[in-house]
Amino acid sequence: MHPHSSPRPRTGPAVTLEMVAARAGVGRQTVSNAINSPELLRPQTLERVRHAIDELGYRPHRAAQALKTRASRLIGYGIRSSSTRVPTPVLDQFLHSLSEAADRAGYRVVLFAVAPGDDELTSYQQLLDEHGADGFVLSGTDRGDRRQGWLHERGVPFVAFGRTWSGKDVGDWVDVDGAAGTSAAVRHLAGLGHRRIGFLGWPKGSGVGDDRARGWQSAMRELGLPTRGRRVASPDDPEQATEAAEKLLATGATAVVAASDTLALGWYRALRRAGRGPGPEAAVIGFDDSPIAPLLFPSLSSLAQPLDAVGRTCMRLLLDRLGDRDRPTEHILLEPELVLRESV
Repeated sequence: MHPHSSPRPRTGPAVTLEMVAARAGVGRQTVSNAINSPELLRPQTLERVRHAIDELGYRPHRAAQALKTRASRLIGYGIRSSSTRVPTPVLDQFLHSLSEAADRAGYRVVLFAVAPGDDELTSYQQLLDEHGADGFVLSGTDRGDRRQGWLHERGVPFVAFGRTWSGKDVGDWVDVDGAAGTSAAVRHLAGLGHRRIGFLGWPKGSGVGDDRARGWQSAMRELGLPTRGRRVASPDDPEQATEAAEKLLATGATAVVAASDTLALGWYRALRRAGRGPGPEAAVIGFDDSPIAPLLFPSLSSLAQPLDAVGRTCMRLLLDRLGDRDRPTEHILLEPELVLRESV
């Protein structure tokens, strides 16, 4: 068979990168290089790997396209487990905007499941090996995240929706300025006359959660308002958030800024248990402006992330990086919008 002819039909288990490597008599990395970085190989080796790919029918369309053009026009996006603190509706809106921007540029966003824990990076390697992905979009970045450094070391273009919260700050990213949002929420509540403003956040240690807590704390200090005993923490769980909110009620808090709308729901439930309800005397502002916010009674004020702009900006940065690998790294912070409803 000619090395570039159509592969013969095959049956049985899917062909793997290791099977191609064995057929060509080379290592796994050599096959990966043949797909993603053919200029690294000697012509004879490259031809041998190409022949094995065609012979075995290994992802023939994507592999052949990558071998010829080094551009699959595919952007990978790994779907992590629900451990991310960004609610699913937020990610849905972001992905819609991202995909639209990619489509306009002639790219497709490919979603792939990410293995948990130490195997997470294997999922990224597989998309590079099997589909020759041109780049990646990350989200849910947090402290200890290994993805940015791993991709950077391999010269793989990527952009993140979220900052590099620890270690060396590598790669392009777009993020929402959570601290600016919670600061604006505090100032708004203080303008309504509140002085005992609590913060209902996540446990310390998450980049996004600590950023949102910082905004509350800095605004409180600037306004000369006390913060001692005013910060409580809970996972994104309504029942645990209710218990944390009850602690704030016990301190005499008259208003609360919450790190998420789910946490804000805890304030609603704590007030109901006390025979009260959210409003001017027990105000609350959530974060993310999720679909539940306008449906609650009374409706929940919240900080809305500019997700359409995040998606468009992420794709612009990634396309710029694909066009010029050596361009300066770019970091962009966008401010959320305070959406006021009945809960204040």
